[in-house]
Amino acid sequence: MTASSIESAIVIGGGSGVGRAAVLALAAAGARVRAVGRDAARLESVRAEAAGPGAVSVSALDATDAAAMDRQIREVDPDLVVVSAGARARLALVHEQTWDSFSEPWNTDVKIAFQVGQSAIRKPLRPGSRVIIISSGAGLGGSPLSGGYAGAKRMQMFLAGYLQRSADVAKVPIRFVALVPKQLIAGTELGMMAADAYAALAGITREKFMERFPVPLSAEDVAQTIVKIARGELGREGAILGVSGAGVEAI
Repeated sequence: MTASSIESAIVIGGGSGVGRAAVLALAAAGARVRAVGRDAARLESVRAEAAGPGAVSVSALDATDAAAMDRQIREVDPDLVVVSAGARARLALVHEQTWDSFSEPWNTDVKIAFQVGQSAIRKPLRPGSRVIIISSGAGLGGSPLSGGYAGAKRMQMFLAGYLQRSADVAKVPIRFVALVPKQLIAGTELGMMAADAYAALAGITREKFMERFPVPLSAEDVAQTIVKIARGELGREGAILGVSGAGVEAI
């Protein structure tokens, strides 16, 4: 992969939100994209929507299944893997959580990033390839209504650094980057559910709550950042990048 091209990509969680936007942006940029997720109908909808010189194929599976993801990586031979899948956190205060609901983001979000990162090094991916893990600003400031989600998202940031060190020690020339949306992503199901929950906790409207983000951040904005990282235009150094309506910065 050169600094200006993306040949093939796997997007895990490609049926909705940032993952969906990434599939569409990468196809528009000319990449062959495999969209992976649990919901076959959503994946097919994304494939039908995709336009541009690239091509989109889909695979409905549980990305926590390491063997299934290994097969996807062997089959596609990607030079980009985007990890955008995760559990839908239960939005409730900690005393209303069960241990299962509290820990689910660790058993899903972190597990997928951990396993896919290991596979990328062990295969290994081609020199110059990139693995982009979509984390969350919750991992920077906490998220009291989402159980263990904030801790899991912080761990994904650590994992990007751990995996990069492993790749460097193994002399595998690939890059790991955690991309951290630093504000709620406007227009996504997850973003609006979180906005509604926190607005209700504060006794205000969703619109009033979202005013704390003067410049909105969309899934398409995050997807374009992913394309720039994949092309080598961003994230050449450092393992964590933050993205907001104001732009991109190293963390």
